[in-house]
Amino acid sequence: MFNVSMAARRGGLLLLVSGGALLSACASNEALVQGPVQVMPAPDGAYVERVNNGAIYQPGMAAASLFTTERRARQVGDSLKVAISESLSAMQKSKTDTSRDNKLAVKGPGGSSNVGIVDRLLKADATAAGSDSYKGSGDTEASGSLSGQMAVSVINVLPNGHLVVAGERSIAMNGGLQTLRFSGVVNPQDIRTGNQVQSADVVNARMEIAGKGEVSEAARRSWLQRVLTSSLAIW
Repeated sequence: MFNVSMAARRGGLLLLVSGGALLSACASNEALVQGPVQVMPAPDGAYVERVNNGAIYQPGMAAASLFTTERRARQVGDSLKVAISESLSAMQKSKTDTSRDNKLAVKGPGGSSNVGIVDRLLKADATAAGSDSYKGSGDTEASGSLSGQMAVSVINVLPNGHLVVAGERSIAMNGGLQTLRFSGVVNPQDIRTGNQVQSADVVNARMEIAGKGEVSEAARRSWLQRVLTSSLAIW
């Protein structure tokens, strides 16, 4: 009976560790850029008869294209260039220095008395001193940069006309795979010449570089190491 109980406990512990490992593995592989990164454009309406009225403006034409041949992204399926130039630098310092010095002196007025307690109070001559100090300091600094250029697609158009864009670019080399993903919301007024927008002008911009292969796997912990580190730590 004892052996069966111990085996059941060991099986339960193994099942718990395995479940935690699966959950940890799933959580670690969660991508920052969610959702589709490409959407097929909506098909044009089937016009049985289209009369050419000879005008420059035609129904469905963007107002910005009346005086230029340059086409800019404005509807689902259109492409857009994003110039990524991100840099982050943060530094924080804190320092604390406190000290305290206390002194106490008691001296009686003197005299003589037949009562022991009163006599000791009259002839009291005592001093006390104490001090404490504390010093603490801390520094933290973080910096990072990301630059590049990639093309994204319009996957949705918001009611106010802003464009939801997303895209990815993958490069495979020697068994390794590097993928750059980008998503965000673009105001059409921020689109510059060349159908290009700066990443600093993109609202809710999300950028990530995900890697797969031997080099990426060697640079991070395995799922078992993460489980043992997070679940078996006692301090």
